[in-house]
Amino acid sequence: MPASLKRFRILPAAALLLAGVLLGGAVRSTLFGEDTLTQLRKLEDAFLLINKQYVEPVDPATLAEEAIRSMLDDLDPHSVYVSAEDAQDMQERFQGSFGGIGIWFEIARNDDDLRDDTVRVMSVIGDGPSERAGLMAGDRIVRIDDSTAVGLSEDEVTSRLKGEIGTQVDVTVQRPGAGAPLEFTLTRDAIPLYTIDASYMVDDETGYIRVSRFSQETYNEFIEHARALKDEGMERLVLDLRSNTGGYMSEAIEIVDEMVPGRKTVVYTRGRRPETTSTYRTRRTGILEKEPVIVLVNAYSASASEIVAGALQDHDRALIVGQRTFGKGLVQHQFALPDESVLQMTVARYYTPSGRLIQTPYDDGDQEDYYEEKFASLEDATYRPGEYSDSIPDSLRYKTAHGRDVFGGGGILPDYIVKPDTLEPLRQVLGRGLDRRFARKWFREDERRLRDLWRDREEEFGSAFHVSDDLWAAFVAFAADPEADDSLSEVSAEADSARTAMADALQAHRETLEVHLRGRIAQEFFGHKAWYGVYKEVDPELNAALGLWGLAENLATLPESLPQEPDRPAGRR
Repeated sequence: MPASLKRFRILPAAALLLAGVLLGGAVRSTLFGEDTLTQLRKLEDAFLLINKQYVEPVDPATLAEEAIRSMLDDLDPHSVYVSAEDAQDMQERFQGSFGGIGIWFEIARNDDDLRDDTVRVMSVIGDGPSERAGLMAGDRIVRIDDSTAVGLSEDEVTSRLKGEIGTQVDVTVQRPGAGAPLEFTLTRDAIPLYTIDASYMVDDETGYIRVSRFSQETYNEFIEHARALKDEGMERLVLDLRSNTGGYMSEAIEIVDEMVPGRKTVVYTRGRRPETTSTYRTRRTGILEKEPVIVLVNAYSASASEIVAGALQDHDRALIVGQRTFGKGLVQHQFALPDESVLQMTVARYYTPSGRLIQTPYDDGDQEDYYEEKFASLEDATYRPGEYSDSIPDSLRYKTAHGRDVFGGGGILPDYIVKPDTLEPLRQVLGRGLDRRFARKWFREDERRLRDLWRDREEEFGSAFHVSDDLWAAFVAFAADPEADDSLSEVSAEADSARTAMADALQAHRETLEVHLRGRIAQEFFGHKAWYGVYKEVDPELNAALGLWGLAENLATLPESLPQEPDRPAGRR
């Protein structure tokens, strides 16, 4: 689109796409009021005039997409236009499988062996085409079919490896220490996209399950892991929904149904049209109705995660620990357009069983001003709400099934709040991912020997691997290196002083940072799940939760005080 056109808010094209040419005049008169049709004609005329009269040629497709995005920008933060290509990717992500070869990979920049960007296999998915053929973590893919894979972007690699189930793809692999390249012919298959990041026993009676998002297979995964943990002796559960941004609401409801007994409301919606107003309830006997449950949440837990946390909190079924959640409580439907692009548009709002609106206010986009009217400040609303409970208006005060106070105002406020670590040295290192970057660099420098040493020893790695003084010194030097920290890149006395200060600060937090290093190195060896088994040692929310089982057990022993619910929720109790 010409740059001069971008100064204007271009609106007409969406009208043309959505109604202008798709609906005849008589039909439109039936569906819309006369004023709406008048404005529709105005937009359609403007679109046609721009295409015909503007001084430079205008791409109608680009103009249409910009117009649709402009209209949605004026609605709410979550109504969006999704291109046809992105819509397909989104569908694959939430359907739970795709046709591929079954690997997780990264682009290894400046690889010492190959001196260029190569495709490094981080892990292979169990029983997938790659594992069956013999690919291994650490392999570098240098050719895909008849073309080089060196220098490709992640999207380009993905598009070449994915394809229809049953089709074949040839890959050539350089394996560290193996000499000549290895060639594999892989038959693409349905590759499961698991949503349970980690599942293990924290101790003899405490199980832990981390759910990364809600796809259409999440409930089945959850049941599988929960049963396995019960077989190992689980008597209580930590359900980790931190940074889970949502997904399928139906899967969230099914998981709540396994924990809340009777016929109880999980969530209800209210919209402009009757078909968008619904109530969703539990309906069967679950496998976790008696066990104490603690749910971990943070500021990036959203949508379906908030449905789970809100329902369990309102029914006094679980203790919620962490930080106030994101506050995404808008029901969105996808409306397909002729070119297979999608309007993902808000049609209703979510409410918890007690009547709390999950959505954080977005009027004029000024969330902080809104909170300051209700609380002393956004900080107080997030981390110190109890100190201001007397001043909270009735409109934000709700009761759980057994009379506990919970507060609205957007998102789910935990029962026990763990303030994020704000120590500057940790934020400098961990916030920029220096622990992960160092672990990757260190691992690659001696990958062949390390893999030979630790292969098939994942269970003992967490306790048997130790950060030596030499390894710690190398990490400190890396963290203070100009290439790792641009703020220290200037060669001067001030820069040297900053490096010394950084080294002293890291030493003061060595115990915590060593755990991070062990976890990141475990991740390089055994894949993403291995990180959580090590990080639990210093995980602030998890460790706080493990000291709160008395409160969670009290909730688990409360009697069912509410009768079976009516067909429509009564709103706020």
